[in-house]
Amino acid sequence: MSPQGKLYLIPCTLGDTAPLEVLPLLVKKAVEEIDYFIVEHEKNARSFIKKIVPRKSQPKLHFSLINKYTEESDIPKMLTPCLNGIDMGVLSDAGCPGIADPGAAIVEQAHLKGIKVIPLVGPSSILLAMMASGFNGQNFAFNGYLPIDKQERKKEIKRLEKLSEEQNQSQLFIETPYRNNQILESIINALQSQTKLCVACDITLSTEYIKTHTAEEWKKIKVDLSKRPTLFIIQK
Repeated sequence: MSPQGKLYLIPCTLGDTAPLEVLPLLVKKAVEEIDYFIVEHEKNARSFIKKIVPRKSQPKLHFSLINKYTEESDIPKMLTPCLNGIDMGVLSDAGCPGIADPGAAIVEQAHLKGIKVIPLVGPSSILLAMMASGFNGQNFAFNGYLPIDKQERKKEIKRLEKLSEEQNQSQLFIETPYRNNQILESIINALQSQTKLCVACDITLSTEYIKTHTAEEWKKIKVDLSKRPTLFIIQK
């Protein structure tokens, strides 16, 4: 029986940055050697692969898609190449596979099947935002998206603020980029005046913007976050 292939978790850039400015050579080496990928969107994956390994033959690449449209029953069979001794790569649209990313479901299946999982080093917007916030890096939580309904959103912001105070825990969340300006307004109006908020936008890009201020101070600051990937962090 031939040995199983390995599953490499391949990070990519957080935006339109030259890959080798933020990724180690080990990532380039993995992309050079792997032809079977599990990705969110094939077009994005092909673009990244072309950037990091321009000479790699695109026609010989094989892609399986895992995103919000993927049926759960289709996930296990995506790992068939690994079971046949072929190395595979999981590639996110941005950042690290499995972190706020559907690739986690593939990794879960790999463990169930006894496939070796190898995470590669790369940029995580969550960790980079925490590093730059000045908040408690010993105890923090990523909460995904806030409710869309304004009253529910206000209630959730206040709940996270209270949780931050009670547990000395930094609370991170994100928003669909085109709603960033509205969510920032909601946050600074819902928080107590001295609660701190870090806004980390366009991380690792030339337009990077990372600032930490109290809610009261944010009310005096003008910044346009529209359509820019942004993380918000509360620390009471």
